[in-house]
Parts: sequence; C-alpha cells; structure tokens
Amino acid sequence: MLVLLAVALLVGSFALSVALTALAKRVTPRIGLVARPKADRYHRTIIPLGGGIAIFLTLATFLVGAAVTVRFLIAPGHLGWLAERTGLNPSDFLRRSDELLVILLCAAILFVVGLRDDKRALGPFFKLAVQFLVAGVAAYLADVRIEFFIDSRIVTAALSAFWIVVIVNAFNFLDNMDGASAGIAVIASGVLLTAAAFNGQVFVGGLAIVFIGALLGFLVFNFPPASIFMGDAGSLVVGFFVALLTLRTTYYQQTGSGSWYPVMLPLIAMAVPLYDFASVTVLRISQGKSPFVGDTQHFSHRLRRRGLTDTQTALTLYLATLCTGLGATFLYQVNLIGAILIVIQTVLIVAIIGIFEGTARNGEPKTEDR
Repeated sequence: MLVLLAVALLVGSFALSVALTALAKRVTPRIGLVARPKADRYHRTIIPLGGGIAIFLTLATFLVGAAVTVRFLIAPGHLGWLAERTGLNPSDFLRRSDELLVILLCAAILFVVGLRDDKRALGPFFKLAVQFLVAGVAAYLADVRIEFFIDSRIVTAALSAFWIVVIVNAFNFLDNMDGASAGIAVIASGVLLTAAAFNGQVFVGGLAIVFIGALLGFLVFNFPPASIFMGDAGSLVVGFFVALLTLRTTYYQQTGSGSWYPVMLPLIAMAVPLYDFASVTVLRISQGKSPFVGDTQHFSHRLRRRGLTDTQTALTLYLATLCTGLGATFLYQVNLIGAILIVIQTVLIVAIIGIFEGTARNGEPKTEDR
C-alpha cells in the first residue's frame, strides 16, 4: 500500500509540475518576468523565469492537501482503513499537519521574496535577513532542526537555522546553468529519501517524493537547452526544502544498535553543492568582491569554458553528485573502516573538482547581479 501511495505522489506531483511549468512558460513573459541576455551569461535569448512559480505551487498544493486530508479525514477516523493498511499513526500525522503549515508559510515567504527579486533586484542583505528569519522560524516552530547529542532547543535551532541558510544559498548559487540546481536537488533528495525509507520515516519520505516529482516536472523544460528558468523564486524554495529534508531525516537512533556513521550522510550527499558554494565565496572575497555578486567562476562555468556543451556540463554535475551520494547511502551498512573509505572517496571527488577550479582560466570572469 505504501508503495502505491508513493507512486501516486510521484506521478501526481510530476504531472502537476509539468502542467504548471508549461503554463508559466506562456504567461510569465507577458508580465515581464524573464531573464534577459547579458554579456556574462550563457543564454542568448529571453527566457521566462516562471519555473519557481510552478515548483512552489506544486509543493503548496500537495502540502495543503496532505494537511487537510489528515485533519479532516484521517484524524476523525473517516479513512481509518487507510491508516490501518499503511501503518500510519493518525495522531502523529495530525501533529505533523501543523508542522506542514509552518513549513509552507516559511517556503511562501522565501518564494515571495525570490519572486520580487526576479522582477526587480533586492539588496543581498535584505534577502539574507529574511532567510535567517525564515530559517529560525522553521527550526524552532516546525522542529526543522538537528538534535544529535545536543539538549538545548535554542542551540539546536540556531545551528539548524545557519545550516538552512547555507543550503538555501548553495542551491541559489547552483542556479547558474541549465538543469544544474534542480537536477542536483533531485539526486540529493533521492539519497535522503533512501535514508528516510531505511528508518521507516513515512512523513519525510512522502515529502521527499513530492519534492522530487515537482523538480522532475520542471526539469522537463529546464534540462539543456532550457526553455524556462526557476529564478530566485525557485532556487530559494528548492534550497529550503533540501535543507528541510536533511534536518528531518533520522540518521542515528541513540536507543538502537546502529552505528553513528550515517550522521555524515547529509554532508557527503551535499559535498558538490557545498564545495561550489564555499569555493566561489572564498574566491570572490579574495578578489575583493562581495560574495553575493554573481560571476562565472562556478564549477559549471569552468566546464563550459573547457569545451563541454550545456548538456555535458549538467550531466557531469549530476555524475559528481551521484558519486558522493551513492557512497553516502552505504553508511548504514559499513563499519568504521568502510565509513572512513567513503569519506576519503568523497574528498577525492571534491579534489578532482578542485583541479578543474584551479586550472588556468580564459580571461578574467565577469560579474553579474544575482
């Protein structure tokens, strides 16, 4: 029954995302929500920026639908047969429905800010302040936080808020090439879905499936050559949901007999986007630039300048993320030596990326507002 429910969620979210993305592709150019060609961007035509609208509306539809179904159908016992066949606990899901609404509110704030920035650029510090506010609310009120070996709710909320902001900006940075941010988010979410399934987390697993479906529907139009971009309205929401999945997935049960190694899973699964975010930030600061002013110094840009096509660049990014992500999934089955080898493998993969980052570049990279 759970498998059928998972397939229904994936197919449903994918179909809705495809439909909404196709609609956004037609409507957003009429209201001026487009990305125009610039000398320091790779696209040479006007591209709609409505992909983020489709992604957010797909997620919002399923989150609201889930909350309504739990509160008014499952909790009162109207769908008791569903709870019985799936093994779901109605009282637990009733509590989760309240958290869903807080999560949706946080995502909506990021969506609105990103949409406004897509239309007319906002200051980077204002966006950063909003991100920290939203992250703090999600961490403290919706329990989107890490708890491993830390008793203080305030401390865990603060640490989790910082992690959320880092991941949000990492995926915002990744939105610099066709298919990059959404594709890597699909792979990372797939790894986290595996971890959730391993620990029997139905709530997190369902959220991951809907998120993956929404991203795949958007990728139908965003995979190179892209005919629509997600914009900040999409990348901020995508980064937020990836961070949410990393924090709500259980990696270690203190009362169980499993090893602690799986707690490294999110770091290993996110190795590629985190490295790109960190290296580009350090590079910009070392050059005397603001880390919030975009440029063409990302890993994807380096690959593109070395002769790879947009499709080859996207696939290379996917393969690099898959290499670290697949290793992360084995953390549940290995001993200490195996965990060390997985960490070493991840470092070596990042080192290969570093070689591409460090080799001579053709001319000075230009900057762009982002």
